[in-house]
Amino acid sequence: MAAKPPSDELQKLSVSGANGANGKTAAAANGAKDGELDNSGEDSEDDADGQTAEPAPGAAKKKKNKKKKPKKKKKAPTAQTDPPSVLMSQLFPNNTYPKGEEVEYKDENRYRTTSEEKRHLDNLNSDFLTDYRHAAETHRQVRQWAQKNIKPGQTLTEIAEGIEDSVRRLVGHDGLAEGDALIAGMGFPTGLNLDHIAAHFSPNAGNKTVLQQSNVMKVDIGVHVNGRIVDSAFTMAFDPMYDNLLAAVKDATNTGVREAGIDVRLGELGGYIQETMESYECEINGTTYPIKSIRNLTGHTILPYSIHGTKSVPIVKSADQTKMEEGDVFAIETFGSTGNGYVHDQGEVSHYALRSDAPKVDLRLSSAKSLLNVIKKNFGTIPFARRYLDRLGQEKYLLGLNNLCQSGIVEDYPPLLDKKGSYTAQFEHTILLRPTVKEVISRGEDY
Repeated sequence: MAAKPPSDELQKLSVSGANGANGKTAAAANGAKDGELDNSGEDSEDDADGQTAEPAPGAAKKKKNKKKKPKKKKKAPTAQTDPPSVLMSQLFPNNTYPKGEEVEYKDENRYRTTSEEKRHLDNLNSDFLTDYRHAAETHRQVRQWAQKNIKPGQTLTEIAEGIEDSVRRLVGHDGLAEGDALIAGMGFPTGLNLDHIAAHFSPNAGNKTVLQQSNVMKVDIGVHVNGRIVDSAFTMAFDPMYDNLLAAVKDATNTGVREAGIDVRLGELGGYIQETMESYECEINGTTYPIKSIRNLTGHTILPYSIHGTKSVPIVKSADQTKMEEGDVFAIETFGSTGNGYVHDQGEVSHYALRSDAPKVDLRLSSAKSLLNVIKKNFGTIPFARRYLDRLGQEKYLLGLNNLCQSGIVEDYPPLLDKKGSYTAQFEHTILLRPTVKEVISRGEDY
């Protein structure tokens, strides 16, 4: 999910009383019951004396009771369905979720790979890594299904709900019970951004937009487990004339991922990204366009339950001397454009988030008070969409929601657009700067 510099800094939210998604809650969501044994077919064939009675002369022989075969237990699933529906905890028992791409540190940080002290620190983070790998594998399986199944002619609502319903099924939390979405589920609303819309668009109820063959669509998906958010995005185009645009942005993101590391200065990292991005051009309908980095969009750190942390990763060279540090979680995302390389707010808002630094305001509107209670109990500071309120049964909430935004309690994130007629693309990965290695947690075979 894109950040605009300077972004309002969301601090760490501690959510207490929620059962962990990797514990018993996810197992219970599967509906499996432990300890049920099938005792059929175990009746004794012997009489009370333990001897077989002799039949009377000429009497018909009694038929022996045949033992009933015990019912076969259903085997645990070993592969994902289409659409995805098998719990991650079933496919990967005992929290054995796949690692991301592990990359050794370079130069003065090379010692970290073999340092016993750093390995010890890494081992202390087992729950952190389990949650992140759980969320990342969910992201991979859902997005790879989406890439195969998204086609022109589908509505954006159909696409968004297909992705979001799949995420909720795989983590075992549908988000309908109070507080359930805080255990695991969507890390933010699914972004489906067409053409010159770069970020922060998700269909609201009643939206009838249909994906066209000529569209370039950015698909931005967030998945969280216990507040650990994996933020990763890709771009789809159905006409090969956009291939160079997509290649430029993918290459720029991979450059950012490759050059990122402990002690790297963010301004310099932006320079590497920009140099890669702007080495490309793209011919569209006979006109050649230079690919520009969108200079007022950035990557960002991720904090527990907060998608935008305290550091921004520019995608153009800057004087920012802030360093990446051990323990940081970064969303490295880059945006390329055939337009101005600069976005502005425009259009109907779909993304919202409770501010962690929200002021204490005496709300006079009763609908705002009740809606704030719903938001706190169901989303905390995790971004949400209007559709998420709809599925909780909330009605006629827009007046209250706007009041919360005007009061500075909830932040709205309008769509971010370059000039009309231009095309934009996005690729994004989440990286963990672990004590021993850099883990590109969202890396997959697709990108």
